[in-house]
Amino acid sequence: MKRIVLISALTLLAVSCSDFLDTRIDVFDTVERLETRPSTLSSFAYAFYTPMQYGFNVIDGNLFASASDEAEQTAPTSDVSAFNRGLISPDLNPIAYLYNNYYEGIRAAHFFLDYAKDGEKFLALNRDTSTVYNPDGTIYSTEKPKAYMRDVINLNWLRAEAAIAEAYYYGELIKMYGGVPIIGENTEGTTRQATYDEVVEHIVSLIDDNADKVNLDWRVALDPTAENAIADVTNWNFRDDIGRWDKTSALAVKARVLLYAASPRNNPDADVKKWERAAEASHDVIKLREDIFAKGFGFGADARTHPSSHMPANRDYGNYFIRNNAASDVESIFLIRRAAGSAPEVANYPIGTRGGNSGICPTHNLIEAYDYVGPEAPDPYVNRDPRMAATVVYNGSVWNGSIIDESAGALYDQRVNGASKTGYYLKKFLAPNLNLVEGGSTDHIWPLYRYAEVLLNYAEAMNEAYGPDADPKGWGMTARDALTEVRNSASTLLPAITTTSKAEFRKAVKKERQVELAFEDHRYWDLLRWRDAETVLNRSIKGVVVRKNNLGGVQYSYQFVATRTFEEKNYYLPFSRKEISNSAGTLTQNPEYN
Repeated sequence: MKRIVLISALTLLAVSCSDFLDTRIDVFDTVERLETRPSTLSSFAYAFYTPMQYGFNVIDGNLFASASDEAEQTAPTSDVSAFNRGLISPDLNPIAYLYNNYYEGIRAAHFFLDYAKDGEKFLALNRDTSTVYNPDGTIYSTEKPKAYMRDVINLNWLRAEAAIAEAYYYGELIKMYGGVPIIGENTEGTTRQATYDEVVEHIVSLIDDNADKVNLDWRVALDPTAENAIADVTNWNFRDDIGRWDKTSALAVKARVLLYAASPRNNPDADVKKWERAAEASHDVIKLREDIFAKGFGFGADARTHPSSHMPANRDYGNYFIRNNAASDVESIFLIRRAAGSAPEVANYPIGTRGGNSGICPTHNLIEAYDYVGPEAPDPYVNRDPRMAATVVYNGSVWNGSIIDESAGALYDQRVNGASKTGYYLKKFLAPNLNLVEGGSTDHIWPLYRYAEVLLNYAEAMNEAYGPDADPKGWGMTARDALTEVRNSASTLLPAITTTSKAEFRKAVKKERQVELAFEDHRYWDLLRWRDAETVLNRSIKGVVVRKNNLGGVQYSYQFVATRTFEEKNYYLPFSRKEISNSAGTLTQNPEYN
């Protein structure tokens, strides 16, 4: 069985790798050679990263946003229509592959931990690991012992990273399915379906047991302790390791999981202690970040101009999401990147742009969520939250070197076959002016965790536990403080949230998540955990109609362009019929799915 898993891991590595984590390995080696080669140890370590979902191709080769009220898919037929029409079933679930992928990641983590039990001895094979001393007793840092000691330090990190990866995968599984089997939870070799809360506790234990064993942060130099001296850690460049779990991202996993666990779908009794626990978990991320900055450690190139742990006011929101900018930004916590390409642009550039296919198009439902930063004008896009212009291409936008004109007869005429059904196009994440016809390409980074989400998690949990303005733990930040920091980072001209009502503040947090985290695969799952989906995802999708009047002015009207259907049973996804059958009674289907 060990050799079967070995070959399976190699096959998995061969078909997918990231620029941050080079997991390539010679798949033509024999098992015997692989089992006795030290380099194989680190190659297997990175295998548990491979199944992580790259957010740009979740469904229909695109973002998952059109499953919610964020966007409408342009194509007349699509997999996402199964979500839009309420047709999800044990036989029809376009993202069922994620269930298998995430368990593959968990198995890869377990395999590595088993394989690496004697990793230090394995790393010492056929190499000089001796420490050479100067006459005065100090260490002479020769390359051979330095390299070995770095490998040992890295091995210990990777062991903890495997556990963090397992926690992440379980968090994704329960987000979709509720209670799932915990692999290897007992010594008898049997597996049972754990409850949602049992999986949450398993995740928390994995994080708590390993958060101090992973690297602090991949953009922070190591402390030159006595233990680290021989490895010459002050000259150890981690630039290529940004896509690995560290303490900051590990705590971010825990914070998100506990926020979901406290939310109405998973906390039907409204246990306030779950909200308190979620608030503390988010605070732990914030406090760690403050501690790192207090030590004088910077995060990437941006640290030279932004030494504070707080988000900068009036930041360039849109710039963060294009090309590889997130890699050097202080806000980033965990990023996923693949080889440079143009797939997101090909899928989502407007049909009026050569090579574009319109793809997923933002809805007017989303546009209505953006606040005004000045007086309302006849043009509905004037004086709006600047995140709107950074996220959405609308009539009058300047995009790819031209002014978007969607009126009759114009280049982006809404009546043209393949044009946006909503009158809007996606801008966030897409590099501008990419020549799709001549094979232009660029980097794309998926921000799995970033600091704005942590602040919004904190604002929500603190409000539910203590209200908008209370800080009973003395953490130095209220729910209102956290929400205000996110809003000020978008624009200091946004109107202040002044309500003192917990219920009204809750609405403000939900709205802020809708605009700040748009298209980052939060909206659908937020609506589910809040139990708002039956209301929001049964509303029709709105779009804009653009017309020119006789004087050449623009007139806007609005119409419903699509319907949505969501049923009570859809709050959890169904296990596939095949999984139910193969489980031999281990899995119980989620309620109301036949």
